[in-house]
Amino acid sequence: MPASMPSPHWPAPTATAPVTATVSLPGSKSVTNRALVLAALAEGPGMVRRALRSRDADLMVAALRALGATLEPAGETAASVDWQVTPGPIRGGAAIDAGLAGTVMRFVPPMAALADGPVSFDGDPHARKRPMGPILDALRALGARVDNDALPFTISGPLTGGEVTLDASGSSQFVSGLLLTAARFEKGVTIRHVGPPVPSQPHIEMTVQMLRAAGVTVDDSEHNVWRVEPGPIAARDLTVEPDLSNAAPFLAAALVTGGTVTIPAWPLETTQPGDALRGLLTTMGATVTRADTRADSADLVVTGTGEVSGIDADLHEVGELTPTIAALAALATTPSRIRGVSHLRGHETDRLAALATEINRLGGDAEETDDGLVIRPRPLHGGTFHSYDDHRMATAGAVIGLRVPGVEVENVATTAKTLPEFVQMWTAMLEPR
Repeated sequence: MPASMPSPHWPAPTATAPVTATVSLPGSKSVTNRALVLAALAEGPGMVRRALRSRDADLMVAALRALGATLEPAGETAASVDWQVTPGPIRGGAAIDAGLAGTVMRFVPPMAALADGPVSFDGDPHARKRPMGPILDALRALGARVDNDALPFTISGPLTGGEVTLDASGSSQFVSGLLLTAARFEKGVTIRHVGPPVPSQPHIEMTVQMLRAAGVTVDDSEHNVWRVEPGPIAARDLTVEPDLSNAAPFLAAALVTGGTVTIPAWPLETTQPGDALRGLLTTMGATVTRADTRADSADLVVTGTGEVSGIDADLHEVGELTPTIAALAALATTPSRIRGVSHLRGHETDRLAALATEINRLGGDAEETDDGLVIRPRPLHGGTFHSYDDHRMATAGAVIGLRVPGVEVENVATTAKTLPEFVQMWTAMLEPR
């Protein structure tokens, strides 16, 4: 169900016993959408296997098809799909719906600047409030014409590339969006970041790693500078890793209920920010181990005692984990401080304001700071936990509901943005074994 559709309040299940479950996750949204863009820009047909099937991924597929690529499903389940991608001439005249997907609104415009005519972009109402200025200004500096500083906008080429300076402190996607298409620019691109630190650096590292795997020359040896040489992007057969950030609420369930949750095929080496969960959950009282180790992955096993410890953590590099960590902090026995995440005010909603409001609505004690949250222990009660059309807000409400009876998550259907089967997976996790 698209996140924009109304949905009744969902009674978040309360755990009556320690959870014991194995939860298999679909593919990473971050890897999926990067892989699809690179496949559509490649020099020949390629395959993206176990790609996530979600609203954000479906919006990316539609955008790339509108620009001339052919994407055919070669195998499909409710949550994953193998895409056969055949690049085509990048064509203008397309109208791109970005929804609330930051990857679509920031990764696709540089590609659209290579089209043979103008391409228009729009999205959900809140998408028009999400920061876009830095990447659109960068595209202008590289030669494109853009008629607005936020959604909706129309972009026209030609764009030859070159050197550009931008402030990417609002989102690492500004850098990744330029990097993904840079090799197709006649002059390549050199990106210089000037400003406060770029958040979510692991996502830029993910982009660079995927570009290099596709034969693109990227020099990131100088701090806050990325140089991409012009040249072909190799066609590949790529298998998408499980989405580690989507593991957060399920692993949190082990901590909250004193149970054990296993995530199969956790990569031994990865650039996904979700890998930080291993350390964060250990700090908050979980035991984290690996089992059934294979060549490149293992089963991640998280066991809790039912008691949650507070945490003092800088989540600047892994901001997407903040809603789950905040939900755990609201259930902790000691105070917590989350720092370094001021950029979350520009996500699907202002996540800091939303988290403080919803935790306090349930009787909690959460206070916004300039760059994060302070959350103090206080007994919680039932009530409505609003999602703000934000998938990670909805899953945070589900985590609190494990311990607090009577929590109802408003518009849980918004989880379809990255995890279409969330409600079914959550319910199955809680079934007695």
